[in-house]
Amino acid sequence: MTPEQRAEYRAFVRDHHPDRGGDPEFFVAGLARLRAGRAAVPPPDDDSRYDRPVEIVTPLPLPTRVAVALIRTLRWHRSNRRVD
Repeated sequence: MTPEQRAEYRAFVRDHHPDRGGDPEFFVAGLARLRAGRAAVPPPDDDSRYDRPVEIVTPLPLPTRVAVALIRTLRWHRSNRRVD
């Protein structure tokens, strides 16, 4: 979805959603229209993301996991410190 299509979709939902006072039938019809326009663009046939081999990654050793957890905890405490 292009940024323009995304902005159009979000504006439509914001303005016409039934929970915000919009007409439910008009909302459903508008969503179908927007989705039909989006589906007109075919996905690329050549997607090289799936040509790579699968890599199995082993978990980190326990001391490394403990050290990472400690660093994250200290960083969290430092960022959430109250300043009076």
